[in-house]
Amino acid sequence: MDKIIAIQGVQGSFHHLVAQEYYHQEVEVLECMSFAELTKSLIKGEANEGVMAIENSIAGSILPNYALIDENNLKVVGEHYIPIDMNFMAMPGQKIENIKKVYSHPMALLQCKEFFKKYPHIKLIEDSDTAEVARRISEKGSTKVAAVASKAAAQLFGLEILAESIHTKKSNATRFLIISTKKKEPNGDKIDKASLKFELESKRGSLVSVLNILRDFNLDMTKIQSMPIIEFPWKYSFFIDVIFENYAEFQKAMDILEVMTERLTILGTYKNSL
Repeated sequence: MDKIIAIQGVQGSFHHLVAQEYYHQEVEVLECMSFAELTKSLIKGEANEGVMAIENSIAGSILPNYALIDENNLKVVGEHYIPIDMNFMAMPGQKIENIKKVYSHPMALLQCKEFFKKYPHIKLIEDSDTAEVARRISEKGSTKVAAVASKAAAQLFGLEILAESIHTKKSNATRFLIISTKKKEPNGDKIDKASLKFELESKRGSLVSVLNILRDFNLDMTKIQSMPIIEFPWKYSFFIDVIFENYAEFQKAMDILEVMTERLTILGTYKNSL
């Protein structure tokens, strides 16, 4: 049975491109219009795995997605990075001066804010997905409206690109997580990266003590993200990523952190893709 992969958005979206690249084949995708819907599809067994954007090199972390992974006990089984190329597109034969509104995902609009400063007459409207907007414009034959999406979406839905690569920083990239309801089983891949979540007592030096353990066991922290714990004002949980050479050393560090922290969750161990 072929895998069904849940993506946020529709075919032609960046999530769809990641699914194609990560699985090295034409995969069957389940289109979800929100990350919450994507999460539900995994829990219900409608999809085997999911592709979820987690951070962008310009716009930063997508904090709600950390919560979705944690609260639904999902497992991180892989990651994939892709360069993000944002393009301004509309029905053929139009000019930028004639465009009144542009629709796209809020993260996409955020990545292109400098470009749109040059066109104050265009109203920016947040929508659920980059490619879905492109598809909608195409199906309705809408004029005076545009989308910000990938070149693949323009080609797929027959739109004309009015401006290429409009993102502010040309080194724009997004990291995506591959998530599942089951942890990754060994399949010959080297496991050298982990995503963790922990909570600490509110006392001086508690975070430094954790970081010292990571150092002592040769774990290189590549990311740290704090999030407030809603039930306890001014208390935070920490999401971190670490890379390592020796899995046994990683496990020893986790045994110690299990004791040092109020709560430790290994969200997933997988292969570092950088």
